[in-house]
Amino acid sequence: MSTLGGLVRSKPPLTQDSITVVDQPMLKRAIAASALGNTMEWFDFGIYGYLAVTLGKVFYPDASDIAQLLATFGTFAAAFLVRPLGGFFFGPLGDRIGRQKVLATTMIMMAMGTFAVGLIPSYASIGIWAPILLLTARMVQGFSTGGEYGGATTFIAEYSPDARRGFLGSWLDFGTFIGYSLGSALVTILTAALGADAMTEWGWRIPFLIAGPMGLIGLYLRLKLEDSPAYLRQLEQHDEKVKAASDMGHEIGSVFVKFWRPLLVCMGLVILYNVTNYMITGFLPTYLTEAIGRSELSADLLVLVSMLVVVVLIVFVGRLSDRIGRRPIFAAAAVLQIILAVPCFILFGVDNLWGPLIACVIFGVLLACFAAPTASTLPSLFPTAVRYGALSIGFNIAVSLFGGTTPLFTSALIGATDNNLVPGFYLVASSIIGLIAVFYLRESAGQPLPGSPPQVDTPAEAAETYAAARKAASAME
Repeated sequence: MSTLGGLVRSKPPLTQDSITVVDQPMLKRAIAASALGNTMEWFDFGIYGYLAVTLGKVFYPDASDIAQLLATFGTFAAAFLVRPLGGFFFGPLGDRIGRQKVLATTMIMMAMGTFAVGLIPSYASIGIWAPILLLTARMVQGFSTGGEYGGATTFIAEYSPDARRGFLGSWLDFGTFIGYSLGSALVTILTAALGADAMTEWGWRIPFLIAGPMGLIGLYLRLKLEDSPAYLRQLEQHDEKVKAASDMGHEIGSVFVKFWRPLLVCMGLVILYNVTNYMITGFLPTYLTEAIGRSELSADLLVLVSMLVVVVLIVFVGRLSDRIGRRPIFAAAAVLQIILAVPCFILFGVDNLWGPLIACVIFGVLLACFAAPTASTLPSLFPTAVRYGALSIGFNIAVSLFGGTTPLFTSALIGATDNNLVPGFYLVASSIIGLIAVFYLRESAGQPLPGSPPQVDTPAEAAETYAAARKAASAME
């Protein structure tokens, strides 16, 4: 492992030629292709979350209402249990054979898994095989997404100029919430147009079947990409040395031993972001109907408001993170969530529209602050040789244990305690964990990625960066 250690720590002298000038057309294609993958993934989560009650009736008709809900969320959570396996497989593979090839593979697998759900016969048609097939399709989708977010964040970060990485990275999660908004809006429209009975009988299939064409478009875009400048530069400069280092570095135990500090920081930030994310996207639509007693249409529209707030704010927060740093935004939002989470769940129980609407807007703002800096922060924790693998491992362990299980855990806790404020306390706990991670986070705004030289937008910026580096070096002498 000493080879990897030497590779990570070594820093060749900076020359003007070593500064990467970003290919702008390729950068735009990389952002579009990466964001579309997240759109695809979260379109699936949006429709699954909004159809949880309906899917319970289709696949678990003999169970009680609460058992149907828990079974549906259990199937949802099962997809997250295999995500680490996908991260362990696709992440190291992306460091060995390239980011582009792996991201093309995950795209088609995600589309196939989601599309297959729309083809599964109901429990009334084939009995126990219906939920078994649903679980199988969800696990295929979960395994593929294990390599998706880590690869997409790595890809965009390695393509982006240092000064704009926060802004450009925020477009990845913009795709996340566009996908969720499209999925949830589609279910809301179909429910309003078809009615509950038709949705239970056949209408629920429509959103899942749309995933097929979306996946083909995403696959086409990803096949048109080249691997990132950082990855290609490393292969050119280090060749077999990098290959040997990567092979050793991607033994799971070695990654945990050599990079345990950044892995813990990564997991803490992922918990901060994703517990809030899945609380709103996966759990809140059902919470508002089952626990609070609102109509499905009212609940769907309220959660959609949160998503629209995120969509409007996220790229502006990403740009702000390039100016003031990632750490202040994470920290401020975490503190606010500690203060406001429980009061927001009190507002959800108010018997009017304004209380829940205010709570949804507040959660939308907080979620935008967590989401926007994430795609630029996580890749900065690891060097190029192990970035995709280490990030995928840390991200997927945290998402599987604390993110995707949020709807299941909070539903079970409400059932056990008969306390509708439990989800708020769950968010407080995740925010405290996130604050601890922020405390140990190194500020990365405006800085090159570890193991990479500076990246800029234009040759003129390259000359300025080189001149500034020479001046700083002279001053230190």
